[in-house]
Amino acid sequence: MSTPKTAPAAVRPISGEKHRKKLKISNVFVHLGLLLLVAFNLFPLYWMVTFSLKTNNEILGIGQPANLVGIPQHFEWENYTRAMNTGNIGRYFLNSLLVAVVTIIITIIAAFMATYAMTRLVWKGRKAMNKFFMLGLTIPIHASLIPVYVILSRAGLLNSYIALIIPYAAFSLSMAILISVGFMGDIPYDLDEAAFLDGCGVWGIFFRVIAPLMMPAIATVGIYTFLQCWNELLFATIFVSKGEYVTLPVGIQQLVGQHTTDWGPIGAALTIATLPTMIVYLLLSKRIQAGFIAGAVKG
Repeated sequence: MSTPKTAPAAVRPISGEKHRKKLKISNVFVHLGLLLLVAFNLFPLYWMVTFSLKTNNEILGIGQPANLVGIPQHFEWENYTRAMNTGNIGRYFLNSLLVAVVTIIITIIAAFMATYAMTRLVWKGRKAMNKFFMLGLTIPIHASLIPVYVILSRAGLLNSYIALIIPYAAFSLSMAILISVGFMGDIPYDLDEAAFLDGCGVWGIFFRVIAPLMMPAIATVGIYTFLQCWNELLFATIFVSKGEYVTLPVGIQQLVGQHTTDWGPIGAALTIATLPTMIVYLLLSKRIQAGFIAGAVKG
């Protein structure tokens, strides 16, 4: 009985080498595509920074060819000084920072306490309450502009920091609870029972056991809330008109003149406003991904 012939052993590596070559070629195309994607996403940041270091003549092409995309011919660092002093960007920056920090604190405390009550305590209606909070994700923040304005006006809270802090915290609460539920659901209930046997009550378990284990969720909720507050414009424009309470997006908008506009300081103000967001996200981006993955798995 004849046996089927097999290819010599020396021939086999050739197919393996072809396969590796195909893999290398495909990897090259993948990396080229990723590099193009990175360049596409980084270009607006590059354009903003270079835009902030140019004069109006260079941007608009007055007396010289327009230079919209290229590197500045002369770096106008004075644009940043004018934005901070003449444009009062420093004061607006501090206002935005105050509103964002207080909003983050309120949102984290309220979201964690609500999540603890709905996931660790047993009471009638907790599932319905969780669904009620999740309805907040379906309501666009600007759809409630008129009702919120009327409430703040009758309460005498317009033209104050509270006029921004309360709406920002309220509209960030649903997403914060959604993220917190994913994290808190991963904490074993045995820890609650052990703490209870050691004499801890409800508040003791929350502050001594649950809260320390929720640090990744704190970072995720904090960054999400920060991005929501820092970039919001419509509420800040309608609810605040006094200059002492104006936030950064509104302050940058006010730099645009009615007849003439100096674009260099506006670019500098935009760069100053973008830096905190970039720094926070680069330092804590892994926390954001972990938070949303946890919420997706448990939700």
